[in-house]
Amino acid sequence: MPSRSDKHRKSSPGQRQLRVGEEMRHALARILARGELRDPALQEVSLTVTEVRVAPDLKHATAFVMPLAGRNAADALAGLKRGASFLRMTLAREVKLRNAPSLVFALDESFDRASHIEEILHRPEVARDLGPVTDVTDGDDAA
Repeated sequence: MPSRSDKHRKSSPGQRQLRVGEEMRHALARILARGELRDPALQEVSLTVTEVRVAPDLKHATAFVMPLAGRNAADALAGLKRGASFLRMTLAREVKLRNAPSLVFALDESFDRASHIEEILHRPEVARDLGPVTDVTDGDDAA
């Protein structure tokens, strides 16, 4: 029977995964900032690498990116997918790992989700339900 700690390890990334993902995020950001990937879809596009999630075996990684102001996101993502093998090779030189993980790129939709939640919270019916919070205390100190 698996121990409780084994269950926890499977549900959340380990320390090594997080460290490698963060190193890869920084390296990808540097590579993209230098303009080493010369795809036409990425010309004049400023990309932010928000997160890199690495598989437990460190063989696969998903890089979440977002173009500035979300403009031309589909084209930028297509350019990154075309250049994934070049980026993997370049990343392997910057991040010292036994094997360079395969790269998959995805748009970071967390900004859209956050603005959607913000929009919902400002709806009149939700604001009414949330209302001002009043502190209800009992004036009687007897317990």
